[in-house]
Amino acid sequence: VCLFFMAANVLEEDSMEQDIESPVTIHQPKLPKQAREDLPKNINKECAKRKIQRYVRKDGKCNVHHGNVRETYRYLTDIFTTLVDLKWRFNLLIFVMVYTVTWLFFGMIWWLIAYMRGDMDHIGDSTWTPCVSNLNGFVSAFLFSIETETTIGYGYRVITDKCPEGIILLLVQSVLGSIVNAFMVGCMFVKISQPKKRAETLVFSTNAVISMRDGKLCLMFRVGDLRNSHIVEASIRAKLIKSKQTKEGEFIPLNQTDINVGYYTGDDRLFLVSPLIISHEINQQSPFWEISKAQLPKEELEIVVILEGMVEATGMTCQARSSYITSEILWGYRFTPVLTLEDGFYEVDYNSFHETYETNTPVYSAKELAEMASRAELPLTWSVSSKLDQHAELETEEEEKNQEDQNERNGDVANLENESKV
Repeated sequence: VCLFFMAANVLEEDSMEQDIESPVTIHQPKLPKQAREDLPKNINKECAKRKIQRYVRKDGKCNVHHGNVRETYRYLTDIFTTLVDLKWRFNLLIFVMVYTVTWLFFGMIWWLIAYMRGDMDHIGDSTWTPCVSNLNGFVSAFLFSIETETTIGYGYRVITDKCPEGIILLLVQSVLGSIVNAFMVGCMFVKISQPKKRAETLVFSTNAVISMRDGKLCLMFRVGDLRNSHIVEASIRAKLIKSKQTKEGEFIPLNQTDINVGYYTGDDRLFLVSPLIISHEINQQSPFWEISKAQLPKEELEIVVILEGMVEATGMTCQARSSYITSEILWGYRFTPVLTLEDGFYEVDYNSFHETYETNTPVYSAKELAEMASRAELPLTWSVSSKLDQHAELETEEEEKNQEDQNERNGDVANLENESKV
């Protein structure tokens, strides 16, 4: 028994040593990946060392994959959108397969009708009236099915008036063929004319910058349109993607915070003829209010910018997206000008579109700059106001004294008049 307990203790010690040597000792099943931030600090340090994962890639594609989707039948309820969203190779495969299957299906039915009526046994008999003239096998039935659905009509194989079932099948195939044509051609047309291709000519600057503009700290990035046909009713908006933890301890992964790029002033409405610099003023409502130059590289955040508008040529809505992580935000830089005035026109040099140059910018956060400015203005305003208050108090005191003296004199004069009367 003692040996058994000793062996059990040794096994427990070995298992404890193995658990200590293992990198992760806490197992929480059915816990989302982002919720690992709620684990102890030693695990948080390991997670902090990992590379920042983009929510939206630079080309605008969302880096999110949907897994464990059980209600897959919802994709079939909107089969048109499902087909449009498929890749080109699958779309072309489905396009060819749909037509081939329908031709084979109706070709089989035409062959069965001819076989059941006995047309195959009277091939070459001039006294026999078949359902379809010159139909002598499955291959010819398949060719007749193609001619019927595509409305080619070579005239060699024709249906006769002595076959009512063939007439009904001809009507059914004509109607279904029209529906298939409308569905598949419409799907291909929508896929070809998707506005995603128009977004390829809408470019964003590689980096975003933070510098002073009109005495205020601003976050800026540049957008441009490479085409001569403009984007009508273009608008820009930006989102800050950053995980947060509430006061109650709830962890919110990839929380989205709106970044004001001129919504209240109308600056978010763009006339995108030449490249524009979009500016976000870092004020008390900004999520960058307390972030300084030294703190910026430590932040795990991502800025997603979205440009929307209507394509002038087609009238379809177009959307272009891009993102900036902390390593792509340059503190103390400005964008190089790209617009120059030539002989009778303006020229845009897109070779300098992504270029920046360094400028004098304070390394403090906008909150610290505001506190410094208030402290610098406090003594002056306090001295002026205090002096004005002191002058006002002295004037009021003098007026009160003068009023009292006048009242006393009036009282003395009244007493003398009364005594004289007496």
